[in-house]
Formats: sequence, C-alpha cells, structure tokens
Amino acid sequence: MPSAVLAMTLLCSVAMAAPVPDDTATQIMAHAGGHRLVVLGEYHGTAETPLLVADLMERYSRETAAVRLALELPMSENVALARYLRSDGGADAREALRTSPFWGIKDDQHDGRRSRDMLALLEAVRVLRAQGRDVGVAGYDEETGTSARNDARDAAMATHLRQQFNALPADARMLVLTGNVHAMRSVPADAPAEMQQKTMAAYLLDLPLYSVRLEASRGHFWACVQPCRAIPLTARPPRAPKEDRETDRQYDLWIWMPTLSVGTLTDR
Repeated sequence: MPSAVLAMTLLCSVAMAAPVPDDTATQIMAHAGGHRLVVLGEYHGTAETPLLVADLMERYSRETAAVRLALELPMSENVALARYLRSDGGADAREALRTSPFWGIKDDQHDGRRSRDMLALLEAVRVLRAQGRDVGVAGYDEETGTSARNDARDAAMATHLRQQFNALPADARMLVLTGNVHAMRSVPADAPAEMQQKTMAAYLLDLPLYSVRLEASRGHFWACVQPCRAIPLTARPPRAPKEDRETDRQYDLWIWMPTLSVGTLTDR
C-alpha cells in the first residue's frame, strides 16, 4: 500500500470512531495568533487528541516556514523518530520505531502516551514531510524513572524544549503536546502537596508561549491511578472556548472538544 494511502487509512480509521470537529483547530489557531510556541495540555491516551494535533500540523505547515512537533517522549527516542520520518512508512519502518523499551510497555501498565493513534500521528507528520512540508518531530522528556520528583522532571523537560525551540529559525513554530499539568503557566493555590510547585510551561514564560487546556464535554481518557484504566470525564453542556488574561492564569485558553474516547493502546 503506498505510504500516503496508508497514512490516510490510519487517520480515517480512527476518525470514523472518534471524529474531531473542524473548528477545534481553527479556534486554537485563531486564539494563539502569532505565538510561536503553542503548548497543548491534554488528557493522555485519547483517540481525538492525536487527530487534532495532526490537523494543526497540516494547517500550520501550510503557512509557516517550519513547524516542529514536540512530544512527551524520552529524548532517547529522537534518533528513531528522525529515522522514521525519513523512511517510506512501511511495515519494517513501523516495527523499527516500536522496538524501544518505551513502546514495549504493556497495555495495562502504560500511562496513555503510547497508542496506535500516536503512531498514526507520527505517520501523518511523515507524509507531510514527504510532500515537501518543513516539519519534524522530537521528544523532550527524561528517561522513565530518571527524576525522583515531579519538579525535577518538569525543569528538565523545560530545558530540553528551550534548547529545541532556540535551535529553530526565527520564523518557525513549535507545537508541544504534553500532559495538562505540565502545560500550566502557574500552579493553582489549592494544588495538592505532591504536585510540582513549578511546571514545565512556567519555566518557559519568557518565550512566545501560548498554553491551551484541551477539555471535553464528555468521554474518557486513560490514566494510571492504581491501576491504569479508562477514567470518565464529568459530563457538561457544550461550551465556547474561554481565553484567560489574568496575570496568575493557569492557561491562556480553555477549549472543549465534544467528546474524548480512549485510543487503541499499543501492544507488542
């Protein structure tokens, strides 16, 4: 099967199960405007968010000289990610991408950052690159278990993102996908004691950063809360995007997708 057809097949098969409204990407881009570092704070493990990110990558790469996607994956994955983007996207290339310990964690143990939906996102970026778009993808996380404290991990991730962003041309844009806590500009006053006191995004506020909280009106996501499982969202009526301009705001924008559903988690 030609690689471009494969990409569309992967994305369309997910989209049939979990459609993303066309206006979600439009709304984010309209509010983010000229900000060159757009941070998306997600619930891990959903089918819809990778589709949204693929949509944003396609749209931003039409109008921007270069677009880079930063994923909450260990930095050690970056060689394999770059190799995959240069490949034909065939079965051998996909298998090679999944040979690392990160992708080998079993379905009932991992935290939702690994899924066939995320693999489809990588394939979508590869196809954009094959079409001549100036796009790329890289991880910015530490190795699993490196930091004993959340604070140290967030500081390290911020350092990696800053280095990657500063290496971009002046007219390039970076789209960052991360957990919603890491995307916070500031920690709320009633945050639990075990939560990091300074988040990843908070270290990067001197950059042209725009933080978006991805919410949904209903559905489920995947999380490890003893044990790892699908977690339901509190159902609420549809809401319009809400922009926040307060000095101590947690996010610049809250946006509600219609629904979230658990993606197809990877296995060996």
